[in-house]
Amino acid sequence: MKEHGKEPLWSHIYWLNALSVAGSYTAAARHLGVSKAAVSLRIAELEQAAGVTLVSRTTRSVRLTEAGESLVKQTRHGFESIEQGFSNVRDLADSPSGTLRVTAPMALGRQKIIPTIGTFLMKHPEVRIEIELSDHLSSLAREGFDLAIRHTSNVPETHVAWRLRPSKTLLVAAPAYLARHGTPRRPEDLGSHNCLSYLRPGLPPVWIFEPAQRKRDKRSVPIHGNFCANNSEALRELVLAGQGVALLPDFSAEQDVAAGRLCHLLPSWKPASVFGDAIYAIRPYNAYVPRALRMFVQHLKDALAQG
Repeated sequence: MKEHGKEPLWSHIYWLNALSVAGSYTAAARHLGVSKAAVSLRIAELEQAAGVTLVSRTTRSVRLTEAGESLVKQTRHGFESIEQGFSNVRDLADSPSGTLRVTAPMALGRQKIIPTIGTFLMKHPEVRIEIELSDHLSSLAREGFDLAIRHTSNVPETHVAWRLRPSKTLLVAAPAYLARHGTPRRPEDLGSHNCLSYLRPGLPPVWIFEPAQRKRDKRSVPIHGNFCANNSEALRELVLAGQGVALLPDFSAEQDVAAGRLCHLLPSWKPASVFGDAIYAIRPYNAYVPRALRMFVQHLKDALAQG
């Protein structure tokens, strides 16, 4: 292969592969752990050596040219094989190691995921975990995440998913609120209550219920209230303050229900299409799963089952 100075261009081509997946110099630099300028320089050196433009740049986007796409297509499998081979060798070590980049929703991450990480790191000190808490649904491949924790009912078919634990949605209110406004006995009664809702722009303010024992006789209940938020912790705080009725995921409400700070309402009715019916660990499909990631997923599964 033609050399750039004394250094073969393998690393330059690998960075081009990373750029094709990331979709931008900034994201590629983050994935590679280098500066944006370093990525730009490597690509420019590769183009100079190849004698052809590999990346089409505009003020708003970056895309590979036909030549760039061809080079990535012909070399991607080789780099994937190298990564898998190195991971196989690293897994021969007595203990798992390496960095795991994880993304999780804010409330779920704070309440259920973060409390489990300390014990995992004590058992496996050679593993480093970087976790980003955000309600933004990140692209795992483009943003360089190894794993996403998701509270959902549907997982993408292009990804591998481990079901960590089931989840359900609870209709709750504080005893003080119920003492002032009465306790709803059926879904239709919610029309006269202050309903604190999860913010989903563009969707009508309607809660849907179905009998818990059978999926028939759905009830669509128009609701109104003086507060909404796109975070279940925020809703929980207002409900605990006696401000209204809300639908919360069980992991956010179960401790307060058990302690009597919140009351579980309409237990014979199941809220539909609000939060997911399970918590999953999700990663892009790859035939090889690093040992550290496998052990972390199993740790989460065991910890959430106990909790």
